[in-house]
Amino acid sequence: MIQTAQKWIRRHPKTTGTLGAAVLALVVASTIGVNAASAEAQSRNASARSDSSRSHVADGHREHGAKLLKSQKHTSKKPTATPKATPPVASVPVPAPVTSAAPPAAATDVAAVAPVTSTGTGSSSHPLHTGIVATTFWVGEIFDANAEDGSQMLSTFDANWFENFGGCDGVATSGTCSTETRTAANGFFPSSMTPKQNPFYLDLPYDDVNDSTAFQNRGTDVPWANDAAYAGQAGDASVSLMKNRWVKMMKDGQTCYGQIADAGPGEYHDAAYVFGGNDARPANARYGGAGMDISPALTGCLNFADINGASEKLDWQFVEAADVPAGPWLTVSSSDNKVIN
Repeated sequence: MIQTAQKWIRRHPKTTGTLGAAVLALVVASTIGVNAASAEAQSRNASARSDSSRSHVADGHREHGAKLLKSQKHTSKKPTATPKATPPVASVPVPAPVTSAAPPAAATDVAAVAPVTSTGTGSSSHPLHTGIVATTFWVGEIFDANAEDGSQMLSTFDANWFENFGGCDGVATSGTCSTETRTAANGFFPSSMTPKQNPFYLDLPYDDVNDSTAFQNRGTDVPWANDAAYAGQAGDASVSLMKNRWVKMMKDGQTCYGQIADAGPGEYHDAAYVFGGNDARPANARYGGAGMDISPALTGCLNFADINGASEKLDWQFVEAADVPAGPWLTVSSSDNKVIN
């Protein structure tokens, strides 16, 4: 059901109003178990929920890389008016449990997972970016059901992100996937589910798959494009040179690591910032000038004051996988760079 709905939206990118909201509501309903009435209410109240429960900057939330058409980018601000009500929808069947991807070895007690060993020291020769605004996003978040990339049910690299991740990266209540406080006691993992993918994830504004400019230039923009692991892949749209690359983040003496899982916020081929030296600044001027989005595990690890933050700053730089030190970010990690359509 999820895959069918996502493919339908991608093939009908203009339906970002009433019908688009209904489709996104159906996706959520079929995935985390709300009934048809709840799905309809969710589509009507998407903006109202964001106004009452989110604490983002006044000009609207950041945009992510969950784009639904390769050549089209959503650039409008988050609507403030309540979307038109959707017509009643038929009862949505709950899909069978996903069996295509096996869960990690851990059960629900993440703290009991044996620590992953690593000889990495965290050293990096990549350019350092300081004082970058980082906002929070999470798998399963829908911050605008009418926006083309207003949903974290899918990412720019994975059309089935929600399903492949293992569900809501937070707490699912009445059909809404909300974030939650993360603590070191369980490795900053979600309290209600065991993720199948690394919960220490982030995005940067370089979509080397669906943005035509980034895809065309990635062979020269991306510093590791000619490394042996990526040899001959620059022109292959079935793989990404960015997916699952490691990033080192620092804030107030705390250092944490995460992997790229999406693209954004707001910009999608900002090579000058993402790969540039001399402490390059993001091109994005919206959302407080945010230069990246980070997951709840990373906001917890970095001691963000707001679990749904929109203005806190950090320093970051790329780091090679071999240099990533032991930590909870290695409990569930991957080097896969295949694009899932």
